[in-house]
Amino acid sequence: MAFQILLNFFLAFVWMFLTVSFTSKSFIIGYILGLIITFAFRRFFNSRFYMERVLAVISLILLFLKELILSNISVLKTLLKPKLDIKPGIFALPTDLTKNWEITLLANLITLTPGTLVVDISFDNKILYIHTLDIPDVDEAIDDIKNTFEKAIMEVSR
Repeated sequence: MAFQILLNFFLAFVWMFLTVSFTSKSFIIGYILGLIITFAFRRFFNSRFYMERVLAVISLILLFLKELILSNISVLKTLLKPKLDIKPGIFALPTDLTKNWEITLLANLITLTPGTLVVDISFDNKILYIHTLDIPDVDEAIDDIKNTFEKAIMEVSR
């Protein structure tokens, strides 16, 4: 991936030198042309096209922001009720992530979401123990995390 990015920048600078125009507009045009060339020759690279990964990172950030807003609203609704009828609990989340940075990112995304906190990770890094403020259904919570954060992290890393 890093090679593709460097190649794209190199092609953008080559475009600037060929047109003898050293402006940001010329660089952007060269970058877009380099992007098209890199995309056309993507089968010659060992990894997937790097813009797919960039779009996956942007998608992960937008997903986190959406979940952050929804969980803030949920926690606010819970706290503003006259009767505090919450069901806190700790549940185990089995994960398919294998790399340490993936597991750390998942744990941080879960912890940064209000109402949830990763309490512990198993020694084999296969299970995350999560405390939540209100958990009506454990299976639904596991499916929600697996289908949002974990899936998005896999799209970024693989």
